[in-house]
Amino acid sequence: MKYLWVALVVLALSAFKPGSLSAQGLSPQTGRAQGAGLELGQNYPNPFNPDTRIPFSVGGGAGCTDPSRLYRVSLRVYNVLAQPVAVPVLQGGSGNVAAGEALDKTMLTCGEYIAYWDGHDENTQQGVASGVYLYRLEVDGKPLVKKMLVSK
Repeated sequence: MKYLWVALVVLALSAFKPGSLSAQGLSPQTGRAQGAGLELGQNYPNPFNPDTRIPFSVGGGAGCTDPSRLYRVSLRVYNVLAQPVAVPVLQGGSGNVAAGEALDKTMLTCGEYIAYWDGHDENTQQGVASGVYLYRLEVDGKPLVKKMLVSK
């Protein structure tokens, strides 16, 4: 019960003070990075049960100017206490990156991608509880964060 109250307080404070997440390693940025050619889309479906997909693009997506450049891409899911929950996998694959590869410091060329998360905690291998989760895309050190909702 104590953790539920803590989670609700953190969520409420983050709505009023976006910078509060940065102290815990999460960036307050959302959506499109300024001039970086990065975009993090809203997961779908949202809310979801039991799995979801997360669209993102790197290097300008369809308007790519340097198709040979590689970007270091990481995607993580966090609970509202900023604890890591999972690392989604790449859906569909691309170039030399196979489908199903965890998006943890993965080298990708510019383009549009979809990540897949099965709704399981990577530590317990069980489905996560209902609630708000954050997903954080980091491309060459530039972070983007969005919220998602698990509804059971």
